[in-house]
Amino acid sequence: MGSTGMASAADPAAAGERRSASDGLGVVVLAACAVWSLVTATAHGGRPEGVLLAVLAVAAGYAAGRIFGVLLPVAAPCAGALAGLGLAIATPGPQITLQLGHSGATAALLTLATGAACCAAWAAQTPGPRLALRLLAAGITVAAAVLGATTGFVTCAGVLLCSLAAARMHHRALGLMGLAGAAALVTGLTWAIAEDALPDGPTASLEGQLTPHRVLLWHDALRLARQELVLGVGPGRYGELSPTVTQSLLPDGKPHSAPLQQAAEQGVIGVALLAAVFCWMLYALWRTPRSTAVALTAGASLTALAAIASIGNALSFTTVTAGAGLLAGLATARPLAAEGPDDLPDTIR
Repeated sequence: MGSTGMASAADPAAAGERRSASDGLGVVVLAACAVWSLVTATAHGGRPEGVLLAVLAVAAGYAAGRIFGVLLPVAAPCAGALAGLGLAIATPGPQITLQLGHSGATAALLTLATGAACCAAWAAQTPGPRLALRLLAAGITVAAAVLGATTGFVTCAGVLLCSLAAARMHHRALGLMGLAGAAALVTGLTWAIAEDALPDGPTASLEGQLTPHRVLLWHDALRLARQELVLGVGPGRYGELSPTVTQSLLPDGKPHSAPLQQAAEQGVIGVALLAAVFCWMLYALWRTPRSTAVALTAGASLTALAAIASIGNALSFTTVTAGAGLLAGLATARPLAAEGPDDLPDTIR
C-alpha cells in the first residue's frame, strides 16, 4: 500500500517533468527559428517578418491551448473546431491564379477543425456529447467536399478514421512514429517531383494533379537552394528571384511548398528547423498526460497539415499556424478531471 501511495505521489511530479521537458524544447526550437530568420535576413537583406509572425502565432496558439485545455477540455476544442469551420467558409476564393489560390489554407483549417472536434469527442465523459462531437467532425468532412476542397476532404476523412482507430492503439510512440514517417514520405515525394527524380509516368500523373505551374515554382526553389545551400537567398526573397513568379500575371511570391520555401530562403538549416518544429509537436504529444486517443488524433491532424503544407502555401496564413499551435496546446494540456484509465502515458510505450 505504501509503495502504491509513493507511486501515485510520484506520478504528478513525473508528469510535470515530462511537460517541462517538452515545453523547454519548444521554446528552444521556436527561438532558433526566429533567430535563424534574422540571421539569413541580415546576410541577404530579406524580410523576416513573415517567419517571425508565424513563430509568434504558433507560440500564442500553443499557450492559449494549454490554458483553455486545462479549464475547458471539451468546450475549448469544440469552439476551436467551429471557429476553424467558420474561417474556412469565410476564406476568400482564389484571387491569385486559377491554379493555386487559397485552397491550401481552406484544407488546412478544415483539417485542424476536424482534429479539434475529434479531440473534444475523446475528452467527453458521456456517450451523448461524444456522439454529437463525432457528428460535428463528420459534418466538417462533408463541408470540405461541399466547398470543393478535395485535399481537405481527403485529409479530414483521414483524421476522422485515424481518430476512430486510435481507440485500439495502446502504444502511442509507435503511432506517432508512423505519423512522422508519413510526413517524411510526403515531403520526400515533393522533393523528388521538384528534382524530376521520378519515372516519366508517375511524374506526368502527379504534375497533372499539382499543375505544371506549381512544379515550375518548385524547380525555381531548388535552383535557389543550390545557389545558397546554407543561408538561402533570404526570407521573403523567393518572389523576387523566381523566374516563374516574375513571369506570372498575378503572382503571390510563394513556391507553394513549405519545405522548398525554407530551402530556398533559409537554406538547409531552415529546413531542419521546420522539421524540428514538427518533431517537437509530436514529442510533446508523446509526453502529454492526455489519453493516447487524444494524442494520436492531434498527431494525425498535424501530420495532415504537414502534408498539405508540403504541396501548398497553408503555412503562409497566420490563422493556420495559430490553429496548429492551438490544437497542439489543447492536446498537451492536463485537464483538471482525469479522462480515464489511459490518462497518464506509460513511459515505455
